[in-house]
Amino acid sequence: MTTVTSPLAGRAVGLANVPDPVFAGAMVGPGTAIDPVREPTEAVAPVDGIVVSMHPHAFVVVDADGHGVLTHLGIDTVQLNGEGFELLVSKGDTVTRGQAVIRWNPAEVEKAGKSPISPIVALEAAPDALSGVLEAGDIAVGGDLFAWN
Repeated sequence: MTTVTSPLAGRAVGLANVPDPVFAGAMVGPGTAIDPVREPTEAVAPVDGIVVSMHPHAFVVVDADGHGVLTHLGIDTVQLNGEGFELLVSKGDTVTRGQAVIRWNPAEVEKAGKSPISPIVALEAAPDALSGVLEAGDIAVGGDLFAWN
């Protein structure tokens, strides 16, 4: 079993409340979302593993069990062309849970007209593969978001 922890501090809002139909419909995979605190912050690795995909606005870490976890910083943030995002690791790097991956400012994302709500998704997982999914309430960096069985 893989425990996926929060890469951000804020409030859990659940995937159904993400202002994007692809994420809200769990088409990318099941998971949850975080409405982050509005201050400069670092998104951290939600699991130990290897960074297999790295973009200014999103990253995927695959753990030793082959579970890929996507952290997508904000909605439609690809349209910002990397502005306001600083990569702290590279594709292919091994990271540990809690290690800073990207530095960004959710308040600036919001100011640019994008939602800072950030989906954390279990890629290619069956909906019933997750348990204990946090869909509401405050969450600290490193708090448990869900278990992937």
